[in-house]
Amino acid sequence: MEFRISDTFTASLAKLNAAEQKAAKTTVFDLQVDPKNPGMSFHRIDKSKDDNFWSVRVSRDIRIIVHQTAASLLMCYVDHHDDAYRWAERRKVEVHPKTGAAQLVEVRERVQEITVPVYVEVEQPVPELPPLFADVPPDDLLSYGVPPEWLDDVRTATEDTLFELSEHLPHEAAEALLQLATGAKPIPLQEATAGADPFAHPDAQRRFRVMTNVEELERALEYPWEKWTVFLHPGQQELVERQFNGPARVSGSAGTGKTIVALHRAVHLARQHPEAKVLLATFSATLARSLAAKLVVLVGNEPKIADRIHVESTAGIARQLYHDLIGEVTIAPHTTIQEILKTAATKVDGHKFSDQFLWAEWTEVVDAWQLTTWETYRKVTRLGRKTRLSEKHREIAWSIFAQVREELEQRNLTTMPTVFGRVAEALRDSAKLPFDFAVVDEAQDVSVPELRFLAALGAARPDGLFFTGDLGQRIFQAPFSWKELGVDIRGRSRTLRINYRTSHQIRGIADRLLPPEVSDVDGNTESRRGTVSVFNGPTPVVQVCDDESAETATVSQWLLDRIAEGVQPHEVGLFVRSAAQLPRAQKAARTAAVAAVELDDEVETKTGHISISTMHLAKGLEFRAVVVMACDDEILPLQDRIETVADDSDLEEVYNTERHLLYVACTRARDQLLVTGVEPASEFLDDLCK
Repeated sequence: MEFRISDTFTASLAKLNAAEQKAAKTTVFDLQVDPKNPGMSFHRIDKSKDDNFWSVRVSRDIRIIVHQTAASLLMCYVDHHDDAYRWAERRKVEVHPKTGAAQLVEVRERVQEITVPVYVEVEQPVPELPPLFADVPPDDLLSYGVPPEWLDDVRTATEDTLFELSEHLPHEAAEALLQLATGAKPIPLQEATAGADPFAHPDAQRRFRVMTNVEELERALEYPWEKWTVFLHPGQQELVERQFNGPARVSGSAGTGKTIVALHRAVHLARQHPEAKVLLATFSATLARSLAAKLVVLVGNEPKIADRIHVESTAGIARQLYHDLIGEVTIAPHTTIQEILKTAATKVDGHKFSDQFLWAEWTEVVDAWQLTTWETYRKVTRLGRKTRLSEKHREIAWSIFAQVREELEQRNLTTMPTVFGRVAEALRDSAKLPFDFAVVDEAQDVSVPELRFLAALGAARPDGLFFTGDLGQRIFQAPFSWKELGVDIRGRSRTLRINYRTSHQIRGIADRLLPPEVSDVDGNTESRRGTVSVFNGPTPVVQVCDDESAETATVSQWLLDRIAEGVQPHEVGLFVRSAAQLPRAQKAARTAAVAAVELDDEVETKTGHISISTMHLAKGLEFRAVVVMACDDEILPLQDRIETVADDSDLEEVYNTERHLLYVACTRARDQLLVTGVEPASEFLDDLCK
């Protein structure tokens, strides 16, 4: 007998309190070990439209709803007795007649309503909204997974009723309707062949998962939504399997599944090319560990595949290759370079360059582009820098930078851009590259030297480079031309538009921080228009408090409320702008008497603890509930950054990346979001409240 668990079960389990969850999990474990145990109290749901629905007693009031056949036992739902029975009475498991996928369908009950005419004085009649799908052929709607009994409701749905309707439909049907409503053309679902297992259909596998052992079941119940984080939507399969004729990039706003596409792309390449080595890279060690953990979930039972996929940060793999190809290296800390730069500037007379300008020019131009001679610096295009330098002033500036390079060499120190550059040169001269393919996640934060390094690393094949990212989440790097560095993605750029992670309400409020379209230097445009979330949630709360004490009270009570609702501490993230605000977050956690772990490049999320970090470290993480606090004036955007602006374009860049930071922090939330600040609050909160 196959033991299956449904996404509706894990979602309902998460809503119980801790004691109820523990009891329900124990019962599920017992069911997996011996579903025929006489001690298990099964009771048929008499009023259910599906004769295979049974309840299983957990405690005096908690019941698990299971779907039991001779071949399988499916965990469907768990709740208090009456609510659990009501859920089962309105559901049935059936095979879709068009797609062949197993679905949990809500029974459509038609109730004859008696309309009592009420006469009111109306100043202006409200126009009746037209049906959205009246012209869509019924066969097309069926091909998108719409259950036959819901066809009439779908064909009469309007903009006002669509989201309410979508909550009653299977996920694939709701997603297709949302795409249709925004002008997109959904891809019809795979139609099963006669006699095929309806639970083996890709869309059935989204909601029903076979549990083969106790360890897998324990993980699914401990992390009720993380088990789905490696699921690839069938509509994304084409991007994963496509053979491109050059570098390609997949974009999309937060929550649209870019990282999952990257993971599956790496696995697909390893499977298609049995001798190939694949690099799966991202911008930080923290995110690399997260990718590695998801890779284990995806191919944990295929060690030969996993062994040929190397997961690492771009800096980490560059340092490894430097060691292998060139030798030992010592990276100079930024503070050391800044000290050398200041000292060099004092030795050059006749300049009026500020420390801020020299640091920006060094990091964004000289070191980034690996300019080692006066001739290369004199000719380089200073992209995005509005402060113009005459040749005379450039010559003076170079005399400072030349001293910096000389001093670093004397101290036997180097910089990460130099590491990237030297490894790229070594790779170009190498007869065999260490990797056949490179898949890069969070590509919006790839720097100039990193892209040069990746271009050399992926040069073995035309489709050796595959990127995923979102320009709206760029928080580290100034924009530059990829095409100029030999990575031309024009014509091979695709945008994902279905948000699977973030509720409609959270996505809507976060999107107010960004323009509807974001373009890169090469003219590739990423549009946020038409992006839709596949589920609803509570309205996010934006609260401006009178003082820090009031903010602490607000945040701590919100945390207690979420935990009382069944949200586990490790499913909660608490973010602030920078390290200076971390004590405010820690105080809120202490006031709520909730254990907390402070994340950094070495420390990860921890069961039983809420996670606290800066917004920069939030990138790539996801939580059921998120607090973004300390959003005060002069903290967001950070006044220290504004005061050190050395160039007109830098000020715009500061505001852009600060907005992106808040967007990143807010979109780490799946279901619930609280944003707080102290009066006077950040100007960005006004945008959230529009």
